[in-house]
Formats: sequence, structure tokens, C-alpha cells
Amino acid sequence: MQSRKNGQRNIWLLTGTGEGPPLASLLLEQGWNVSVSVVTVSASWPYLEMPLTSLFVGPLFGIEGIKKVLKESESHHEGFDWVIDATHPFAVEISSNLQEACKEVSQPLIRLERPLGISNESGTVLIEDSKELSNYSFKGRNVLMALGARYLRETVFAVHESGAKVFARVLPTPESLRKSLICQVPQSHLAVFRPLQGSNIGDFERALCRRWSINDVICRQSGGLTQKLWSSICQHENINLWLINRPKLAAGVEVFHTFNTLLNRISRDQ
Repeated sequence: MQSRKNGQRNIWLLTGTGEGPPLASLLLEQGWNVSVSVVTVSASWPYLEMPLTSLFVGPLFGIEGIKKVLKESESHHEGFDWVIDATHPFAVEISSNLQEACKEVSQPLIRLERPLGISNESGTVLIEDSKELSNYSFKGRNVLMALGARYLRETVFAVHESGAKVFARVLPTPESLRKSLICQVPQSHLAVFRPLQGSNIGDFERALCRRWSINDVICRQSGGLTQKLWSSICQHENINLWLINRPKLAAGVEVFHTFNTLLNRISRDQ
């Protein structure tokens, strides 16, 4: 563990999920000096009123970019006691870069990982990747994509090959719209809104499934609220749910699935 001449406790939290703001608040309550990194401006909004040491917004530019932040922290406040990777389970590149960068400079790193969530319910099929969908027949079926624009193109191609009529829920961002429009999904088959909206969470998603007579929903095994919501809707509406398996990270980093176990770990050596 790094020594601290001034007794301060410093953490760098990298996140982009709903768990980030409450975790940052708990760390602040326990007396940690917290720096937070998020990728987008909208993801930074929940942190604006928090007394953070730093709030980084935007990409980190790979391993060297991460090492630069770690080096600068040494001169500003004697470095970080811990780096916490609380990024999305499918954000494989940043997690891999964090592991490599922290290993090179002997920086303590731990990960907050969402539980996998339920995947053995009736009507739920777990697949390794979207390409596997081409092995199934979707002829005459209405399939809704709810998995993010980054994964949309190859998934649309796979189910098109199997005879599906494709619909998609996409985020209201320029990047998401651009990627959606080049995936051969008709504009009339696109629903542009953020998940978990409305006075009753799930009303928009449920109405969408009924309007388009959806037979199958494809989403990622994120383990978050969105996966739980689609699981509930699909069970209630008798819709098949296809979950794309969560990527496996390289071994070598301590992983925790709850706030309490993570907080106990980082406080153990203080």
C-alpha cells in the first residue's frame, strides 16, 4: 500500500453506470478524497454538486493516458491509494487498459462488478455473442434491439439473415442516431429515448413492445436495472429474451459485487 505523508486518502473512481454516483457519495462520507472519470458530459451531471477533488470528462486515450493521470496525481496529492474500476461490464477496452497501466506503475486497482442477474428464467436464452443469433430462425418474428448502438450493426445483420423484422430502441445522442441509421433499420422502426424513463419505470418499453407486437428482445447481460426491466417485461408479455453474454475480464484484479465488501477492502489497510 502506498504511504501518505499528509494522511489524506485519495481514490480515482472510473464509472459510467448508475452505481457511480451513490458509490462516490459513500466514499466522500467515509472521508476519501474522490476523483471521478466519466466519458460523456451527461454522465458527469450527477457529480456536479459533489465536493470531488477532480471530475474528468472524456476519453483517457489508452494506457498512456491512464498513466499520465496517475503520474499527475503523484505531484498534486501524492497519488491515489486506490483506483476503482466501476465501468460498464461491456466496457472491456477501458478495463483492460486500466489493468495494464496500473500493473506497470504498481498502482492498487480493484473492480466493482455488477452481479450477472437472472438468466435462467423461462424464455431467456444466453448467447456468447450476437453472431450466434444467425444460427436461429427468426422468420416472421418482430425483434427489438435494446443493446446500444455500438453493438447494433452486427446484431441487426445476424437476425436479418435469420428472417426477422428488426426494431430498435436507441439513445437520443448524435452518435447513437448515426450508427442506427446506417444499420438498415427503417426510421419508423426506431424508438429514440433513454431507458427507465416515465412516471412508472418500464411503461415506455412495455408500450413499445405492444405497439410493434414484439416477439423477441435482444439485450446485453449487463446485470443492471435495464436488464432486470427487460426480464420483467418479457416474462409478463410472453416475449423471448436473448441475453448477450458478459465479456470475461483478464484475471489479476480483485472484484467485488457490493458496495459494502468494496468499502471494507479499501479501508482494511488504512
